[in-house]
Amino acid sequence: MIKQILLGFLGLCFGGFVSGGVFTVLLSVGLIPRFAGKTHTNRKVFLYEEMVVFGTLAGNILTIFPQCRGFGAWMTGLPGIGSLWQWIGYGLLILYGVFAGMFVGCLALAIAEMLDSIPIFARRIGFRHGLGIAVTAMALGKMCGSLLYFAMEVFKTAS
Repeated sequence: MIKQILLGFLGLCFGGFVSGGVFTVLLSVGLIPRFAGKTHTNRKVFLYEEMVVFGTLAGNILTIFPQCRGFGAWMTGLPGIGSLWQWIGYGLLILYGVFAGMFVGCLALAIAEMLDSIPIFARRIGFRHGLGIAVTAMALGKMCGSLLYFAMEVFKTAS
């Protein structure tokens, strides 16, 4: 019983750390205010931020509780509605793909723009030698983590 409580507590803590890191990256690159500025909807910034949080929570719930994903299978099994629901699902999937692609592209550009500030930051804190080694070490760490993820087939154990 104590082991389960400890694991649950640690899971919540580490989940909070990870989500805090994701939101910190989004805020540090200024992605959401930039979207609001480009679309001339500056008064809706808080709504955009709340939708990002809602989307993250919904994705986590669907990942952790697979029984919540059964609604589409149930709808396709209904007589007469099944094929219509399948086409609606295809349309929603295409729409999601377009918006997810735009978001990832904008995030990549914002991060690339932020990377221009790394040399300035390194000069200000006096980090003169070894910047290339530090960036290479981060890239190699990311690559090793990705290769380990796919070699151990961790993605197959998620559902």
